[in-house]
Amino acid sequence: MVPIIVTIILVLSLVFSISFVIRKRKKAGITGIKSALTPICFYLIAVVNILAYWFNFLGLVNWGMTVVLLILGAYFTRFMPIADK
Repeated sequence: MVPIIVTIILVLSLVFSISFVIRKRKKAGITGIKSALTPICFYLIAVVNILAYWFNFLGLVNWGMTVVLLILGAYFTRFMPIADK
């Protein structure tokens, strides 16, 4: 019962977070896919880990995908716009 509740909370927080990021990007006038690749990679990490947990796919492949997505997310931060103060 607890894993189902935790998964529901995580999915709801992901949906809220994605909608928040989209609204902030529209408000700031940021367009283009390159600047959105960092959040996409980080959201994919959460989705991969949820799927790995539910389908008993925890292991080296899951860790490898998580590390690759983390490195890609860090790499694509160079395309994010610099905030004005």
